Amino acid sequence: MSRRTPQILALMILLPATIFVSIARAQEMFKPLDEKEIRARDITDNAAAPAQSVDPSPLQLETKIVLGDVRGRIDHMAIDLKRQRLFVAELGNDSVGIVDLANRKLIHRIPGLKEPQGVGYEASTDMLYVANAGDGSVRLFEGNEYKPAGQIELGSGADNIRIDPATNRVFIGYGSGALAIIDPATRTKIGDIPVNAHPEAFQIDPATSQIFVNVPDARDIAVVDRASQKQIGKWPIPDHGANFPMALDPVRRQVLVIFRAPAELGVFSMTGGKLIATAETCGDADDLFVDAKRERVYVSCGAGFLDVFEPRGTSYRRIARIPTGSGARTSLFVPELDRLLVAVRASSAEPAAIWVFRPIP
Repeated sequence: MSRRTPQILALMILLPATIFVSIARAQEMFKPLDEKEIRARDITDNAAAPAQSVDPSPLQLETKIVLGDVRGRIDHMAIDLKRQRLFVAELGNDSVGIVDLANRKLIHRIPGLKEPQGVGYEASTDMLYVANAGDGSVRLFEGNEYKPAGQIELGSGADNIRIDPATNRVFIGYGSGALAIIDPATRTKIGDIPVNAHPEAFQIDPATSQIFVNVPDARDIAVVDRASQKQIGKWPIPDHGANFPMALDPVRRQVLVIFRAPAELGVFSMTGGKLIATAETCGDADDLFVDAKRERVYVSCGAGFLDVFEPRGTSYRRIARIPTGSGARTSLFVPELDRLLVAVRASSAEPAAIWVFRPIP
């Protein structure tokens, strides 16, 4: 027997045991995990992985309310809160659509108008006001069956309408530079507040007697007093143009304006008109609203987007850009319903509709 025979015999004895141990270890490594082990490994893996927070969209599309056979541009909107009815100025269709928001359907249409731009519902007299750019008229319709109830001639370019419950007056921008003052009790014009050029969006400050008016052709924001019916101030904006939408933040005492050239949000102090902040926004905006509950700002743009901003100290930060449709530049935020309503014009893919967005959270 050779000297290596004992070594060979030892290896022959040890080898099967080594193979058995290796197989056992492999089976242990690849055996299915029971439920407790899976949970434990998931917890460990998640703790080790870097945190990834995904912010939900601040606006959730809830439904689309079809407006029927409506062609062309859609302008501003107003609401009858008691009946939950939305009034839609269908400028390109020479009509006003009336939508039942509770049942989410179109219930009536007022035809035969002349390029309606502005609409306003005056609750104390249950009256719908429609401002027509085509012939400068303001047409009145009773608030239940929408029968014609009168007409006020302003001459030209009747545009935005604002209802002031505090003074029981209706204000309408029109012509080459004025806000008409309407007495809803008599359904007549009782005065004018002149400005330097055609007024676009304007907002009434409920805390004072002031009205802030976008006057893009004059490249300024006019401050007028509704008690004296005179312009009392002017904020020049030489570096920006096409200031169309406007909203007020009564808590921060700020006037928010959207410029189209360049496309920016501008934030001004109500006292003195100092420009506090600017932020880039989507193009061709025509409406702007402050959501006081969530401290947000909503901007609807004809470029096909909604921009959502939040204040951060003295600046504003965009937190979302949400696709809508080309030309969908008008909207209405209704705090009482907690909904943002966007007018989306007809396209080759979809009919005209009101897109109903629910703010989140």
